[in-house]
Amino acid sequence: MQQVDLIVRGEVLVMATGGTAEQTSWCKDGAVAIKDGVVQASGPYVDISSVYEAADIHHRKSGLIIPGLINAHTHAAMALFRGMADDLPLKNWLEEHIFPAEASLTPELVALGTELACAEMIRCGTTGFVDMYLFEDTVAETTSRVGMRAWVGEGVFDFPSPAFANGKEALAETERMISKWQGHDLITVTVDPHTPYTCSTELLEMSRALSVRTGAMVVTHLAETRWEDSEIRRRHGMSPVAYLDHLGLLNNQLLAVHCVVLDDHDINIMAKRGVRIVHCPESNLKLGSGVAPVWKFIRSGIMTVLGTDGAASNNDLDLLGEMDSAAKLPKGVMEDPELVSASQALAMSTSWAADALGRHDLGRLEPGCQADIAVIDLNQAHLRPCYNPVSQVVYAARGGDVQDVMVNGRFLMKDRKLLTIDEDGLLRKVEEAHRRWI
Repeated sequence: MQQVDLIVRGEVLVMATGGTAEQTSWCKDGAVAIKDGVVQASGPYVDISSVYEAADIHHRKSGLIIPGLINAHTHAAMALFRGMADDLPLKNWLEEHIFPAEASLTPELVALGTELACAEMIRCGTTGFVDMYLFEDTVAETTSRVGMRAWVGEGVFDFPSPAFANGKEALAETERMISKWQGHDLITVTVDPHTPYTCSTELLEMSRALSVRTGAMVVTHLAETRWEDSEIRRRHGMSPVAYLDHLGLLNNQLLAVHCVVLDDHDINIMAKRGVRIVHCPESNLKLGSGVAPVWKFIRSGIMTVLGTDGAASNNDLDLLGEMDSAAKLPKGVMEDPELVSASQALAMSTSWAADALGRHDLGRLEPGCQADIAVIDLNQAHLRPCYNPVSQVVYAARGGDVQDVMVNGRFLMKDRKLLTIDEDGLLRKVEEAHRRWI
């Protein structure tokens, strides 16, 4: 018998997800054998137990074990602004409410908001997230202490931010962070020009040069609204997608967020260049930005992943709910129930998300992959009976159904209790900050 550190066993195990039922593998009474934070084997418990033994067997009799979810776009510390300004168009929401509120941000407040976001995401089965915001070195420090994975990038703007006097300083900070966090097992640094309309051509070109020089991915909001589309056409005589292509930014190192207002030519260019798209359906709906043609992205072969956006525009960070919206919206818009299957929606937050970030050892529970795991408790009225676990995750499960979460084989939540966050103390501090804003 081979000795491992831990065996996680459940009623159902989802090992991998993909675009088709054939690419999705699951079994009943499944288990994952873990050693040194890495999956050694996964499959039916009878097979695992015949080869591996562990002093610790974590058995959830009604547990649905899935790969840890990856939130491919958020602004974590904006959890502090949840509900501050609702039911407004994006431009008004940003310029009249969010930017003024952000002027009072400090590294301490960003750390508080990030920890609040981490607590919420862990409770919803999320083990990693892509973050674009302010004071991102603080975001990295907080997230690594909590034990989650994060891809972090300092927001780059033409105008001053609460963190830096200009975009060039923000890019210098990005380069410093790339060096500081290089090789870290949880933190990866990205280059994050905010949008094509809040960054000059010079800043966008500098962002591209930094990406080429360091190998870091670029993350940017792109083609989010009709206003953005018309504004970029007015300034540059082409669509936002064509503009970034003209600057050499469209490639497989670009994570383009939102992509709501695109024509077929834009989609073809993005497919040809290998761009990765992050779909944020609930934020786009709430801000009235529209519905991204995600079904066209998938059909064109564009790697499409899922994000919640920030809690100030969603207003939660629950990827389980986001998957439900991502699968159902195209069906209703196009009157076609076969568009965006449950398997595809789950893959957007697991294997596809991992691949888009260049981490093929995440988003699946197969030998050699990191042991990032979430366990959903099926023993609840809205989750019985369970014919298909993938369908159950996407269409029926909620954030509160998650029982256990681990990253690198380390429990961050066990039996719904957060282990790396003092939740009561955190919530007291959040309320103190809330009273300050009021």
